[in-house]
Amino acid sequence: MGGQACVFYGAAQFSKDIDFLLLADEQNFVGLHEALKELGAERIAVPKFDRDALARGHAVHFRCQLGDAKGLRVYLMTRLRDLPEFVVLWERRTTIVGDDGIEVQLLSVQDLVNAKKTQRQKDWPMISALVEGHYLAMGDFPNPERINFWMTETRTPERLLDLIARFPGEAEIHIARRPLLALAIDPNLPRLREALDAEVREEQEKDRIYWEPLKREMEAFRRAERAGF
Repeated sequence: MGGQACVFYGAAQFSKDIDFLLLADEQNFVGLHEALKELGAERIAVPKFDRDALARGHAVHFRCQLGDAKGLRVYLMTRLRDLPEFVVLWERRTTIVGDDGIEVQLLSVQDLVNAKKTQRQKDWPMISALVEGHYLAMGDFPNPERINFWMTETRTPERLLDLIARFPGEAEIHIARRPLLALAIDPNLPRLREALDAEVREEQEKDRIYWEPLKREMEAFRRAERAGF
């Protein structure tokens, strides 16, 4: 659900870790613990592996100690900000089959884009690359769902101008949800770039507000762990 998923989609990102979103049920947790044991994975940060903490949006961090995965960091979550529950995301997933026959389950590119809307500045070029890559792959096969995705998530003024020219009727419909499209219909590139930047700042602030109480909980977890509780 993170940088490694971006690699599969062709939006290459150097990453020393792998992020997993998990279905939070007892059988799945048993299988997860077995896999972590096989990798010699050790927890490297708070919180502890606690289903209640995971349900509130925390990530549990491990580092693998064995085999080819030695040194690899693994981050586990069961909930993502502003995204639906796991069963919905699973239904929308992308399945990629490698030459060796191994299946890899990825967040859909649309859900991955939303998952990458964080406070971290480095995530935003990745969002742009994911959307642009999707357009280049699927632009000859537009449908309402894909046009909605491009109109809603495209991050570059030049591509927005192209979309407006191709799909003027759809653009008029989407203005209510994304007002900055009006700046591409009646082109004003300086103001459009400013509006795109403001959109990023708004999402970053939403992410900061979401994580603020979780950060306070993290500090409480650290104090409790140092005290030996």
